[in-house]
Amino acid sequence: MTAKYPSTRRRIPATSLTLSLILAFAAQPAAAEDAGADTAPTSAHAGTAPQVEGGSYGGDIVVTARRRAETAQDVPIAISVVAGDQIDNTGSFNVGRLQQLAPTLQFYSSNPRNSAVNIRGIGAPFGLTNDGIEQGVGIYVDDVYYARVASATFDFLDVAQIEVLRGPQGTLYGKNTTAGAINITTNQPTFDFEGKAELSIGNLNFKQAKAAVSGPLSDNLAARVAISATSRRGTLYNVTTDRWIQSQDNIGLRGQLLWRPTDNLDITLTGDWNKQDAVCCGSVFVAVGETQRPLNRQYAALAAAQGYVVPSTNPYDRLTDLDANLNAGNQIGGVALRVKWDVGPGTLTSVTAWRYWDWQPENDRDFTGLPVVTKSQNPSQQNQYTQELRYNHSGSRFDFVVGGFAFYQRIDTQGTEQHGPASSRWTLNPTSALSNDPSVLDGLTAINTQYLKNTSLALFGQLSWKISDSFTIQPGVRLNYDKKDGYYQRLVYAGDGSAVTAELTDAVSVARLGVFRPQEYSPSFSDWNFSYDLTATFKAAPDILLYATYAKTFKSGGINQNGVPSGADGNPLLAAATIKPESVQHYEAGAKAEFWDRRGTFNLSIFRTDIKDYQANVNNGQFGVLRGYLANAGKVRTQGVEADFSIRPSERFRAYANGAYTDAKYVRFIDAPCPPELSGGSNSPPNCDISGQRLPGVSKWAFSFGAEVNAPAKLLAQDGEVYFGYDGSYRSNYSSNASPSAYTWIDGYSLSNFRAGFRTEDGLDIYAWVRNAFDKKYLEQLFVGPGNTGLITGLPGDPRTWGGTIKARF
Repeated sequence: MTAKYPSTRRRIPATSLTLSLILAFAAQPAAAEDAGADTAPTSAHAGTAPQVEGGSYGGDIVVTARRRAETAQDVPIAISVVAGDQIDNTGSFNVGRLQQLAPTLQFYSSNPRNSAVNIRGIGAPFGLTNDGIEQGVGIYVDDVYYARVASATFDFLDVAQIEVLRGPQGTLYGKNTTAGAINITTNQPTFDFEGKAELSIGNLNFKQAKAAVSGPLSDNLAARVAISATSRRGTLYNVTTDRWIQSQDNIGLRGQLLWRPTDNLDITLTGDWNKQDAVCCGSVFVAVGETQRPLNRQYAALAAAQGYVVPSTNPYDRLTDLDANLNAGNQIGGVALRVKWDVGPGTLTSVTAWRYWDWQPENDRDFTGLPVVTKSQNPSQQNQYTQELRYNHSGSRFDFVVGGFAFYQRIDTQGTEQHGPASSRWTLNPTSALSNDPSVLDGLTAINTQYLKNTSLALFGQLSWKISDSFTIQPGVRLNYDKKDGYYQRLVYAGDGSAVTAELTDAVSVARLGVFRPQEYSPSFSDWNFSYDLTATFKAAPDILLYATYAKTFKSGGINQNGVPSGADGNPLLAAATIKPESVQHYEAGAKAEFWDRRGTFNLSIFRTDIKDYQANVNNGQFGVLRGYLANAGKVRTQGVEADFSIRPSERFRAYANGAYTDAKYVRFIDAPCPPELSGGSNSPPNCDISGQRLPGVSKWAFSFGAEVNAPAKLLAQDGEVYFGYDGSYRSNYSSNASPSAYTWIDGYSLSNFRAGFRTEDGLDIYAWVRNAFDKKYLEQLFVGPGNTGLITGLPGDPRTWGGTIKARF
């Protein structure tokens, strides 16, 4: 019997040209030995997406984008490849789960909009999302750039492979990204009929169904349709509303048409629609920490004054009592047209796309069961248009790619923040007679209106010069223009509907203005940037590649879209409305090796990234005065070592281990927001020097590891194999606050996932799985409650889950 995974070698025809394959233009030629027919030129067109069955388990990943065999081991960049099957087997059905397979990837999310994806500790500032800046980690699906990180919370849909590229990407990518990129390739239409279906059920009422079908409509027209749906009961129980929250309720649909009028031209039209409608998002009580507020204004006294007691002080009881409406309605979709045309010695590729994003949230911003903040919602709508045009050429001595990229985005947001009858006693100084009058703040409402217009244009290119058979240099350049125009307005109304304006001076109005202050401004930013990189590659032996890279790049400047601090005159400080670009210098060296007749791989990279004018998130301690704004820190540095190891001694066993040491810290940040233990008092410092302290969300040590063993077997008269697999991960402690606080360090933890099943060559796969098998109790995030009261809440990670999956291909 032949094993299901006889080889992990796969071929990608030349003009498949996913963004990751363009990287191959910069690589040193692969050794031709053992390549066989793969070294011959192939058709420029792909009927199917790359099929990778090795992923983290290793094995050759052969690309032919330069019309010769070339593996991922020959690409001079730190890259992790995760196959579609491995994604399914490990339950990594979105980017948040993917971080368990890629140690240098960090994902944090308090709700879909307030999500951040970082690589090596950098990418997006930790805290509330601000639409006025760019992401440092690009997310691409079939060459299309996804500007909003909310897309990372959706289920992967009909994915062939995912590549996590570490380090700056700009001279070969449409959108410049300083930390890396997540490149997702979906399965493409085929001219042979094929299909697949998958059904999973588990505890917590988990249900997931996936299906895809592909085939010809005519001799030169093929189609593919895929659908995915996931639902699961929440993991936190709300005693106030008598329902589970943090649920999953996702559905996605993708359709593709491939028209091949000639052998050298492919035109693919893609449309997708994805929707989430979860009961989300909340948190649970974790602890109380002392602040510098007067004791009668700290959490214990404020709660006692209103007879408030949390349902549990143990976060792993998973009980909450949030009393405001919770909602995380999230919808994304779009249309893309990709044209690939073999022209002379190269390939011309055009990618035109429109995407939209519709966000409908409701939150409980006081983090308690008291009606302090009774409404907190900032619904937002985005329209995004992108156009990328590039031409690549591969020759005997010189390869190059040149391209242009245009991006336009419009985001409109309408916010409502409203206080309730418990706010006066909670928010105002208890020594004031107004604190005993609920009507002072009951119904106080801020109406926020904002929009962003974001334009980015770029020219980029990279040359690969093969100086000798073993030595290649590749310079790359990028010229970028960015322009952002925004508008922010906050109007304030009392509970009776009357306007609260800055000119009012009576005591009640002054108290209300201390919570919400009207503000209006129109920030604008524009700038040109020139960036470049240089990589040298040396083929020390047929199976050993050495490389070194220097990159001088940038992250575009931005504008503050959530309000800015007010000056002594009460007017917004316009100097804080714009954010300077980050200036990035990146150094990296690495080695990629295959050994034991290519049964094993070992990759090592060392890196250092220095960022001047790092874009940091600054949070304000009051309820509604300011949700949070961006400021430039002086300097940030991340440096470390990464290693990837995989081994496959036979078709019956394979294993992998990936590790990363990351030292990411503020080199200089002298005017940072103070942590809660140093905030709230009349003599508390207005800001703190956190130079030398660790960046939030970054574990110094992170590992992923796993193995799978199989043996021939027969089940129900079907020949196949039984298998047992394990995937584990570990990360050391990390800070969950923008300024490290004694109250917000999350302890390190390890997770273990197991699976066991039976599969056949024909595509039948039946297996049982358990995730977080040892029911590890851990926290994903900690949140500092508003108002410097000392309240700390958190989001526990998923408990042990188990279930079964059946998959079939035909």
